[in-house]
Amino acid sequence: MMTEDRYTAILDALKERKSMTVAEFTEITGASESTIRRDLIALDDMGKIKRFHGGAKAIEHEYITNEAPVSAKAQLNVEEKSAIAKYAATMINDEDFIFIDAGTSTALMIDYIGETNATFVTNGIAHAKRLLKKNLRTYMIGGLVKPITEAIIGAEAVNSMKKFNFTKCFLGTNGIHMDYGFTTVDVEEAMVKMEAVNRSYASIVLADSSKFDKVTAVTFAAIEKACIITDRLVNDKYIDATVVKEVLR
Repeated sequence: MMTEDRYTAILDALKERKSMTVAEFTEITGASESTIRRDLIALDDMGKIKRFHGGAKAIEHEYITNEAPVSAKAQLNVEEKSAIAKYAATMINDEDFIFIDAGTSTALMIDYIGETNATFVTNGIAHAKRLLKKNLRTYMIGGLVKPITEAIIGAEAVNSMKKFNFTKCFLGTNGIHMDYGFTTVDVEEAMVKMEAVNRSYASIVLADSSKFDKVTAVTFAAIEKACIITDRLVNDKYIDATVVKEVLR
């Protein structure tokens, strides 16, 4: 078994069993104990696992410190995001007054919105253009423009939202964790998401499965404050914490 294949086997095994010994790793990979020990040291150095004497355990969450540009994120998990977006669009009713957060999944959602009398408010520049192209009634909040996400953020953006009361908000997220909730990398972007949740009757987070068990700098909502639409869950513990819809299972 090649090195990368062993790494994958070790990480997959820890997703299921959380903690294993060197002997158990040798059994599933067919590698020697000395090879497994080297693998565990390497994976620990990469921050993928937590090594202990005689074995290793899974890391409870991965901490993300940076954010890719919109153009790069749009190329990730496209099939999953499209399925999530398509389902989210079916939740829109004629009488709705909706906030749509800036993000790649929420942008895809707009493509699936049919003819409707719903009203939309957004902080995404590209999102507003998509909504207008579909002749949908659209408001855009004002504030600071964040180039990397093309989002309107910050205190001024929050102030411009205070007049609104949304029936639903659809949000993106950088991470989802049982203890840390829904998180994003930017304080000013988190302010807008937090205000949207606080001013919405129902909050829905669009997140592919890669976002689970990850934590970024700022929490904008506790796990129970929003429903989740995802492709599939890798850990059923989230079902006990909030409403989760899996669109590809």
